[in-house]
Amino acid sequence: MKVMLHYDAGPGLAAQLAALPGLELAICPEADTALYARLLPEVEVIWHVLRPISAADIAAAPKLRLIQKIGVGVNTIDLEAARARGIAVCNLPGTNSRAVAEMALLLMLGALRRISHFDAETRAGRGWSQPPALQDGLFELGGRKVGLVGYGAVPKLLAPVLQALGCEVLYTARAPKPEAIGAYRPLEALLAESDVVSLHIPETAETRGLINAAAIARMKPGAVLVNTARGGLVDQAALVAALQSGHLAAAGLDVFAAEPLDPMDPLLGLPNVVLAPHVAWLSTGTFARSFSIAAENCRRLQGNEALLNRVI
Repeated sequence: MKVMLHYDAGPGLAAQLAALPGLELAICPEADTALYARLLPEVEVIWHVLRPISAADIAAAPKLRLIQKIGVGVNTIDLEAARARGIAVCNLPGTNSRAVAEMALLLMLGALRRISHFDAETRAGRGWSQPPALQDGLFELGGRKVGLVGYGAVPKLLAPVLQALGCEVLYTARAPKPEAIGAYRPLEALLAESDVVSLHIPETAETRGLINAAAIARMKPGAVLVNTARGGLVDQAALVAALQSGHLAAAGLDVFAAEPLDPMDPLLGLPNVVLAPHVAWLSTGTFARSFSIAAENCRRLQGNEALLNRVI
């Protein structure tokens, strides 16, 4: 079975994938458009990570039978084009949850303690001569109210850690969850009460732009916003304005409205933002869990068996 991993795999990962039995695997870096175009006509399965798969890509792959998302969100795949061709689309819920939960915690701590600022200042030789006023903007996470928007696999891992650190955990979801750690709040109440708001929902037509200017205005003065979910959930211009005005103290962002982030984006000039390039999911543990299931789905496809985590 001819499989293409559309991702820049490091040498360790490439060696592990090469050892998978029963697959004729080609690794295509996302930037190599020429190789991608050469591989599409023969490929039966695409292991898809970040670069969007368009209707034109699908049309150029007449033998394609499965698009396997290495991750959860399938908003980067033209689902209607896949459905029209009868191409299966599967994702991997839960395989990156631990990595994303850890990154969300890291961004909370980094934003509250201004870690990117101190890292840059220390490297520049100024770390031990900071202005005294900076002391007033350094906060602990323990003792604060942390609001989790969504209560899926990531918040389920994150909530007990936050509780152990002494945080009061709030969450919002479509309905209260009896098994949840923390107190349920409707979204508006959660925004108004939380010192830190962390986003953990998919981007859909319903949730796109959920954290808009009005939602940000409802947040507590001096609150922190963390986003490891999808950039489209947030009105980025409104977020920048709130960070510049001081209404929000800081933000920790792994995802953005447009990726890669434009070099001229005003977020890059803000000292109260911790940024990462959509890597919350990225860990060796995520890879091990993800490609084990991806390989199993290839085996199932060959054997005409039901696929795991099928979306369409």
